[in-house]
Amino acid sequence: MATERELTQPVALCDGRGRLSPAAVGWSRRPLHTCNLRGAWLRKKRWNYWCITTDQHLFSVTLSDIDYSRVVFVYFLEYATGRFYEKTVISSKGIDLPPTVMGQISFRSQELTCSVDDEGERTRIEVDCPQFGASPLRASLSIARPAGLETMNVVIPWSERRFQFTSKQLCLPAIGLVELGTEAIALDGFACLDYGRGIWPYRSTWNWGAFSGRQAGRTVGVNLGGQWTDGTGYTENAVLVDGRLSKLGETVKFAYDRRDFKRPWRVQSAGSDRVDLTFTPFFERVAKTNMLVVRSEVHQMIGRYSGSFVTDDGERIDVSDMVGWAEDHRARW
Repeated sequence: MATERELTQPVALCDGRGRLSPAAVGWSRRPLHTCNLRGAWLRKKRWNYWCITTDQHLFSVTLSDIDYSRVVFVYFLEYATGRFYEKTVISSKGIDLPPTVMGQISFRSQELTCSVDDEGERTRIEVDCPQFGASPLRASLSIARPAGLETMNVVIPWSERRFQFTSKQLCLPAIGLVELGTEAIALDGFACLDYGRGIWPYRSTWNWGAFSGRQAGRTVGVNLGGQWTDGTGYTENAVLVDGRLSKLGETVKFAYDRRDFKRPWRVQSAGSDRVDLTFTPFFERVAKTNMLVVRSEVHQMIGRYSGSFVTDDGERIDVSDMVGWAEDHRARW
């Protein structure tokens, strides 16, 4: 099992040459990094991915800058019917994505307008899309940041020239309204933020799985990753119970059938019983990009997690039918 350094003071991600600062390598229970990326043309990747899940619906907003293009996308899923809409806009216009987790973001085009306003204890997201499937979309979301809620923040150090800071924030209470034409859909659930800033290698492969929700009167969340962190000495693996984070320094394995992603997945810690989950998908979202030298294929499965995990205090938490996702992503970018 890897021994990971826990950081407790603010730190810059890069040194004056734009390379990974040794002082930045580690993980923390709250965001401490300023992601001062520079240079490394075409290799810089920045994104803010928000996903809100309820008992009936999923709504997601992403604003990203992958150095040679800006990609903004929004999608909505209704579990019972399988009703799904998605809108993606690729723009040459820049998006000012802040170097810290908290910050203001806005994007405006004829096809899609998005804004993210951080207000300290709350984040507000507004989306306006004139053509979203067969109807216009308007969404207004309010995401709380409870005092004392711990988050998973870690630097993955492939080398001094290739590295990634990620902040995974689970179990953020979220309410809002999604309007599809004349239909108004109230959301009341939990949000997850995936904040990423880094300088990536050309080829990458990863798994990511997460869920947030209520189980037996407690608020629980899980963030698990695979492949992309292998061999670095750090992971993005963590579990959250009632606001307290337990960081897992060991590898988590995702076992699934790439010929049929809808078959059940097993997600288990490699060297212990800290994580033992079965993920049963009920919806497959596929996103592909093929621009010759730039290729990306994501199979994001939406489904339900059941099984158990163990906290740092040795408490075993049993979970059943927790709505979340697991994905397989392969990219040349």
